[in-house]
Amino acid sequence: MSKRDYYEVLGVARDASDDDLKKAYRRCAMKFHPDRNPGDAAAEASFKECKEAYEVLSDGNRRRAYDQHGHAAFEHGMGGGGGGQGYADMGDIFGDIFGNIFGGGAARGPRRGADIGYVMELSLEEAVGGVDKTIEIPTLDECTTCDGSGSADGKLEDCATCHGRGQVRFQRGIFSMQQACPHCGGRGKTIPNPCADCNGQGRVERTKTLQVKIPAGVDNGDRIRLAGEGEAGPAGSPPGDLYVDVRVREHDIFQRDGDDLHCEVPIRISQAALGDTIRVPTLEGEVELRIPIETQTGKLFRLRDRGVKSVRSRKPGDLYCRVVVETPVNLTNEQRELLEKFEATFVGEGARRHSPRSSTFMDGVKGFWDRMTS
Repeated sequence: MSKRDYYEVLGVARDASDDDLKKAYRRCAMKFHPDRNPGDAAAEASFKECKEAYEVLSDGNRRRAYDQHGHAAFEHGMGGGGGGQGYADMGDIFGDIFGNIFGGGAARGPRRGADIGYVMELSLEEAVGGVDKTIEIPTLDECTTCDGSGSADGKLEDCATCHGRGQVRFQRGIFSMQQACPHCGGRGKTIPNPCADCNGQGRVERTKTLQVKIPAGVDNGDRIRLAGEGEAGPAGSPPGDLYVDVRVREHDIFQRDGDDLHCEVPIRISQAALGDTIRVPTLEGEVELRIPIETQTGKLFRLRDRGVKSVRSRKPGDLYCRVVVETPVNLTNEQRELLEKFEATFVGEGARRHSPRSSTFMDGVKGFWDRMTS
């Protein structure tokens, strides 16, 4: 039986591009591959026909010969475009389809060094103002004897397993997968004369000292990346990165909430009743805060722009001062007598107007008991 025209087999025009040919072969292979059609002789024959057509038309020289002489160009041993070579080339097609899933699309080359994590504790002042810190990290660092190459004499050879490509391909049914070469670790090169100090790894265990610049305004959970300061890669491959995770210690006075700061300010009962001007702390020093007459405990005062300017903010947050009226302790006899005289003035119904919250509370309690007993 005469062979069908190769362009007809793939269903493409005679001026089809290489991409068009590959797409057409992909469709054909997916449809007729024997693994998808077990026991179907017709499908197997169609698959071989598609494969033969693609092998010829995807090769520039063979395609030109076919366009000039047709199938006669490959008769009597001239070409070798027969269909009896099995299914090995399916890897190229199915590798393109499923490469990203099964690793076929992975970047070539050696594996980079591992990333390192480091937790840095800071005071609130350091986090807000920024600071330079010196840290020491145990890591795998570049071997100075061989300059990280892993070779005692600097000579490398193509890997015999992957032939210098750095990757190997293997078949799983109809799927072709590729991965880093297990022999050379993806480098494509081997070391005939390894460095004695690092055993050919190109790196040794060492404690590395680094200067880390912490920008002003960092907060808990922020992460700083130092590119290339992680572990050295094996035998001269790229290093990993260092990630510094920020942890801010609790402060004796301030609590941070985003860009804002909060603190409690104790005041005396006389200051709350009569009003006063007091000095309160900020991260830049003390400032004055006016306490109005008859201030109640828990009153919140806002000091604008006295908070934190974070690494992501254009302006600082605010400082919120919550006043707490403090009960006096360790009274002298004179102070106790004065307070007793003061308390004696709160008698009868007239006392209600001096303690509005207490009066409201007691009215609520009375109403509650009235409802319970009615």
